[in-house]
Amino acid sequence: MQATRCLLNVTKKTTGIFGLPVHPNPRPHLIKTYNDTLAALSRLPTVAVYRQATEALTKHRLSVVESTENISEIEKKIDAGQIEQIITQAEDELRLVAKVEEWKPWEPLQEPPPKGQWDYSMFKG
Repeated sequence: MQATRCLLNVTKKTTGIFGLPVHPNPRPHLIKTYNDTLAALSRLPTVAVYRQATEALTKHRLSVVESTENISEIEKKIDAGQIEQIITQAEDELRLVAKVEEWKPWEPLQEPPPKGQWDYSMFKG
Protein backbone atom coordinates (compact mmCIF):
# COMPACT_ATOMS: atom_id res chain seq x y z
CA MET A 1 0.00 0.00 0.00
CA GLN A 2 1.43 3.35 -1.01
CA ALA A 3 0.93 6.30 1.31
CA THR A 4 -0.31 9.58 -0.07
CA ARG A 5 -0.87 12.99 1.48
CA CYS A 6 -2.96 15.91 0.30
CA LEU A 7 -0.99 19.11 -0.23
CA LEU A 8 -3.11 22.14 -1.05
CA ASN A 9 -5.63 20.20 -3.16
CA VAL A 10 -2.86 18.12 -4.76
CA THR A 11 -2.14 14.59 -3.59
CA LYS A 12 1.53 13.81 -3.05
CA LYS A 13 1.95 10.24 -4.27
CA THR A 14 5.73 9.99 -4.18
CA THR A 15 8.77 11.77 -2.79
CA GLY A 16 10.62 11.03 -6.00
CA ILE A 17 13.38 9.50 -3.87
CA PHE A 18 13.88 5.75 -4.17
CA GLY A 19 13.06 3.99 -0.91
CA LEU A 20 11.61 7.07 0.77
CA PRO A 21 7.82 6.81 0.87
CA VAL A 22 5.41 9.66 1.47
CA HIS A 23 4.71 10.05 5.18
CA PRO A 24 0.94 10.20 5.72
CA ASN A 25 1.07 12.47 8.78
CA PRO A 26 4.56 13.98 9.16
CA ARG A 27 3.97 16.90 11.50
CA PRO A 28 2.92 14.93 14.64
CA HIS A 29 5.67 12.42 13.92
CA LEU A 30 8.29 15.18 13.79
CA ILE A 31 6.99 16.85 16.95
CA LYS A 32 7.23 13.54 18.84
CA THR A 33 10.69 12.76 17.45
CA TYR A 34 12.01 16.22 18.33
CA ASN A 35 10.57 16.00 21.86
CA ASP A 36 12.09 12.52 22.29
CA THR A 37 15.45 13.90 21.13
CA LEU A 38 15.28 16.77 23.61
CA ALA A 39 14.44 14.34 26.42
CA ALA A 40 17.38 12.12 25.44
CA LEU A 41 19.72 15.12 25.23
CA SER A 42 18.73 16.16 28.75
CA ARG A 43 20.57 13.06 30.00
CA LEU A 44 23.87 14.42 28.66
CA PRO A 45 25.95 16.95 30.62
CA THR A 46 25.07 20.56 29.89
CA VAL A 47 28.75 21.24 29.11
CA ALA A 48 28.77 18.68 26.28
CA VAL A 49 29.20 20.60 23.02
CA TYR A 50 27.19 17.97 21.15
CA ARG A 51 24.26 18.50 23.52
CA GLN A 52 24.42 22.27 23.17
CA ALA A 53 24.53 22.24 19.36
CA THR A 54 21.95 19.51 18.87
CA GLU A 55 19.60 20.99 21.45
CA ALA A 56 19.72 24.38 19.70
CA LEU A 57 19.03 22.85 16.28
CA THR A 58 16.27 20.58 17.57
CA LYS A 59 14.53 23.39 19.47
CA HIS A 60 14.68 25.60 16.38
CA ARG A 61 13.22 22.92 14.13
CA LEU A 62 10.57 22.01 16.69
CA SER A 63 9.48 25.66 16.90
CA VAL A 64 9.19 25.77 13.09
CA VAL A 65 7.08 22.60 12.99
CA GLU A 66 4.86 23.82 15.84
CA SER A 67 4.40 27.26 14.26
CA THR A 68 2.45 26.07 11.22
CA GLU A 69 0.54 23.10 9.87
CA ASN A 70 1.61 23.95 6.31
CA ILE A 71 4.11 21.26 5.27
CA SER A 72 5.51 23.36 2.40
CA GLU A 73 6.19 26.20 4.82
CA ILE A 74 7.94 23.82 7.24
CA GLU A 75 10.10 22.48 4.41
CA LYS A 76 10.98 26.01 3.28
CA LYS A 77 11.83 27.29 6.78
CA ILE A 78 13.93 24.27 7.76
CA ASP A 79 15.52 24.13 4.28
CA ALA A 80 16.74 20.54 4.54
CA GLY A 81 14.76 18.81 1.82
CA GLN A 82 11.30 17.29 1.77
CA ILE A 83 9.48 16.66 5.03
CA GLU A 84 10.24 12.94 4.70
CA GLN A 85 13.95 13.74 4.51
CA ILE A 86 13.63 15.96 7.57
CA ILE A 87 11.93 13.09 9.41
CA THR A 88 14.81 10.77 8.47
CA GLN A 89 17.31 13.34 9.76
CA ALA A 90 15.40 13.70 13.03
CA GLU A 91 15.19 9.92 13.54
CA ASP A 92 18.91 9.55 12.78
CA GLU A 93 19.75 12.28 15.30
CA LEU A 94 17.63 10.60 17.96
CA ARG A 95 19.56 7.34 17.43
CA LEU A 96 22.85 9.23 17.51
CA VAL A 97 22.05 10.76 20.91
CA ALA A 98 21.94 7.24 22.38
CA LYS A 99 25.35 6.47 20.85
CA VAL A 100 26.86 9.75 22.12
CA GLU A 101 25.49 8.96 25.59
CA GLU A 102 27.25 5.59 25.38
CA TRP A 103 30.53 7.01 24.01
CA LYS A 104 30.74 9.92 26.55
CA PRO A 105 33.01 12.15 24.44
CA TRP A 106 32.94 14.82 27.17
CA GLU A 107 34.97 12.60 29.53
CA PRO A 108 38.76 12.89 29.69
CA LEU A 109 40.79 10.66 27.38
CA GLN A 110 42.05 7.40 28.89
CA GLU A 111 45.52 8.17 27.51
CA PRO A 112 46.99 11.58 26.74
CA PRO A 113 46.93 12.48 23.03
CA PRO A 114 50.23 12.39 21.13
CA LYS A 115 52.07 15.70 21.14
CA GLY A 116 50.74 17.99 18.40
CA GLN A 117 47.59 15.96 17.73
CA TRP A 118 45.31 18.92 18.40
CA ASP A 119 47.65 21.56 16.94
CA TYR A 120 46.05 23.03 13.84
CA SER A 121 48.40 25.97 13.46
CA MET A 122 49.87 24.36 10.33
CA PHE A 123 46.59 25.17 8.57
CA LYS A 124 46.82 28.88 9.23
CA GLY A 125 47.58 31.04 6.21
